[in-house]
Amino acid sequence: MEITKSPFGQLPDGTEVPIYALVNASGMTAKITPYGGIIQSLTAPDRAGRMGDVVLGFDTLAEYLEFSPFFGCLVGRYANRIANASFTLDGVSYALPANNGVNTLHGGLEGFDKRLWASQALESAVGPALSLRLVSPDGDQGFPGALYLSVVYTLADNGALRIDYTAQADKPTVLNVTNHSYFNLSAGAAETVHDHQLMVNADAFTPGDAALIPTGEVRPVEGTPMDLRTMVRIGDRVDQPDEQLANGGGFDHNWVLNAEPGTIHPAARLVDPTSGRLMEVWTTEPGVQVYTANMLGPLLGKGGRIYGRRGAICLETQHYPDSPNKPEFPTTVLRPGETFKSTTIFRFSV
Repeated sequence: MEITKSPFGQLPDGTEVPIYALVNASGMTAKITPYGGIIQSLTAPDRAGRMGDVVLGFDTLAEYLEFSPFFGCLVGRYANRIANASFTLDGVSYALPANNGVNTLHGGLEGFDKRLWASQALESAVGPALSLRLVSPDGDQGFPGALYLSVVYTLADNGALRIDYTAQADKPTVLNVTNHSYFNLSAGAAETVHDHQLMVNADAFTPGDAALIPTGEVRPVEGTPMDLRTMVRIGDRVDQPDEQLANGGGFDHNWVLNAEPGTIHPAARLVDPTSGRLMEVWTTEPGVQVYTANMLGPLLGKGGRIYGRRGAICLETQHYPDSPNKPEFPTTVLRPGETFKSTTIFRFSV
């Protein structure tokens, strides 16, 4: 295994920001910066053994600072949407920044994706790792309680990128964290993911309104374009005439995974038939947000490549959107004395 640390750029106040390169025994490389916990690059072999970068992003820190549609980052304190930028916990109402119409998206105006995390390179028994730590103070973006969060990225020798989250809080709060990588398994050979094949291990999803706020219903996928229980070509589904697809401009919904939360279970499989690359997603989370980059681009990305609409897919393991306002959904409340733990694995093969 190999871990190297290099300069990546400066924040506006002059703070130097590094980037770490984790290389496993098979030659896969993950480049991660502690600014936003961003996975800047992730290589995986195709069926001929050729390595290719399978995530979208930018070449410089300055580009991430100027504008990024959450490329590769850690999002929180609450990933996805909270309706009307507010919620009530233990009888107390909390107001949050509205950064998605009247709603809050991915933690507010300055979520975890815009923070410089403390970082430490680690060598684990299974491959190189990077530990990131963040303290989110009481009242941060309107959320109650100081939150102490640790995230460990491990690039295992078996071709898996593992993400382990651990958190504690000193007051009751809500927490929903995920990684927001945009995947294109063709490594840039295809402009869209329409020819990618997708399977999601879910019998139901949570339909949303026009603003993609869940209605509270858990709806069976049977007989809908959301039925991804067998491998389907993405392009054959995302533009079908359907109210839910119209709301999102394609897939931008939460699927209810078939498993007991807290146990590691299969969430999704993604295949690029041309390159042969296969990505399996495993998680302890109860849901996964499938987003087909319906609002992406045109945007100048790594190596001068233009990223456009449907140029990638996000598979964001998570609790359900707007859970703080939906008591019927699995709880996202974290109380003092409790420890939040979550694991997601992206496993690559051919």
